Amino acid sequence: MNQNKNNKKLGLWMSTSLVIGNMIGAGVFLMPAALAAYGGISILGWLASSLGTFVLALVFSKLSKLFLDKAGGPYAYTKSGFGEFAGFLVAWGYWISIWIGMAIMAIAFVSALSILFPILGNNPLVSVLTGLSAIWLLTWINSKGVRESGKIQVVTTILKLTPIVMIIVGGFFYFNIDNFIPFNVSDSSSFEAIAITSTMTLYAFLGFESATIPSDNVKDPGKTIPRATMLGTLITTMVYILGTIAVMGMVPLGELAISPAPFADAMGIMTGELGRGLVAGGAAIAAFGALNGWILIVGQLPKATAKDKLFPGIFKKENKKGVPVYGMLIGSALASAVMLMNYTEGLVEQFRFLILLGTMIAVVPYLFTAAAYVSILLEKKLPSQPWLGIYGMGSLAFSYSLWAIFGAGEKSVFWGFILLLLGIPFYVFVKWKNKDST
Repeated sequence: MNQNKNNKKLGLWMSTSLVIGNMIGAGVFLMPAALAAYGGISILGWLASSLGTFVLALVFSKLSKLFLDKAGGPYAYTKSGFGEFAGFLVAWGYWISIWIGMAIMAIAFVSALSILFPILGNNPLVSVLTGLSAIWLLTWINSKGVRESGKIQVVTTILKLTPIVMIIVGGFFYFNIDNFIPFNVSDSSSFEAIAITSTMTLYAFLGFESATIPSDNVKDPGKTIPRATMLGTLITTMVYILGTIAVMGMVPLGELAISPAPFADAMGIMTGELGRGLVAGGAAIAAFGALNGWILIVGQLPKATAKDKLFPGIFKKENKKGVPVYGMLIGSALASAVMLMNYTEGLVEQFRFLILLGTMIAVVPYLFTAAAYVSILLEKKLPSQPWLGIYGMGSLAFSYSLWAIFGAGEKSVFWGFILLLLGIPFYVFVKWKNKDST
C-alpha cells in the first residue's frame, strides 16, 4: 500500500525539474540583452545574486528536513517561527504572486510562439485563446495527479535546456574576447554596475523553493527535497551564467543591447535560421514548463494553509487523484483574468504594475523564512547547529532578501505592503467562518 502511494509521488528528478522548470521561464532568453548595457561586468552580478540564492536555498533545505510532515514551504516555516498570522500573510502574498506569475508565463508562451507563428503577434483574439488554452490544458493535466505534472516538468525541462546547452557548448567556438573589453561599458562605477545587475538577475532565481511546497507529495522528503533544491539551484545557476557568457562572447554588445531575441541571434550565428527557430521553440517550451510547475504550486500552497484553517476549506478539497483541484481551478481562473488584462486596451499599464507587484511579494516569504530559520533552530536547540552558524546563515539570507525587496522599487514595495494589509480582512473572515462552523 505504501509502495503504491510512493509511486504516485515526485521523486528526485521530478522534484529537481520542478525547481529548474519554475526558475527558468522564457525571460532568461532575453536577459543577455538587458545586461548588455553593462557589459561583461554583469557576469559578476549573476555571481552575486547566485551566491545569495544559494544561501537561501541552504536555509530552505535545512528547514525542509525539520518539517517532513508539513507542506507549504515558506508558509509552514513562517507559521512555525512566528505564529499563524505571520504564516497567513506569507501564504496570502505568495499565493497572489503565483497566479500573477502564471499569467506572465502564459503571455510569455504566446509571445515566444509568435516568432514561429506570426498570427499570434497580429491577432489579439488568437493570442488570448492560445494563452487560455495553455493555462487550462495544463490545469487539466495537473488534475490527473502530481506524477502527471512531474512527467510534463521533466520533459519540458530537458527540451528548454537543449538549445541553451547547445549555445553554451558551441558558442565557445565562435567566442570573441573583444566583446568583453571594456569590462564595464556603462557610466556607473564597477560597484554600482554589479549592484544593479545583481538586482536585475536575482528575480531569475524565484522558484528555487518550489520543491518544499508539495512536500507531502514527495518521496522520502527528508532527502529528496534538500537535494532537489540544491541541485536545481546549481544547474540553473550554471545555465544562467554560462549562457550569458556564451551569448555575450558571440554577439557584439551594440547588437546585443537592441536584440529582441539574443539567444536566437547567437544560435543564428552557429546554425542559421533553423537554429533561430529552435531557440524560439525553446523559449516557448520554457514558458510552458514554468506555467505547468506553478499550476501545481497554486493548488498545493493554499491546500496546506486551508488544512490549518487559515484559508477557506474549499482549497483543501481533493479529487480522487489526491489533487486539490478546487484551489487549482480558482488559481487558474484568476491567472486567466490577469492575462486578459494584457490584451485589454486601457489595462496594459495595470498589468505591467502587477508584474512588479507580484515579483516583490514573491520575495517577502524569503525574508520571513530567513528570520524563522534563526527562531526555529534556536528554539529547538539542536546540538548539530552551532550558534554562530545559525545566526551567520540566517543573517546572510535575511540581508539578501531585504536587498531583493529594496531592488523592486518604492512603488512596488508600497503597494505590496498595501496588498498584504488587504489580506487582514480575509484572515478575519476565514477565522470567523471556521469558528462559526465549529
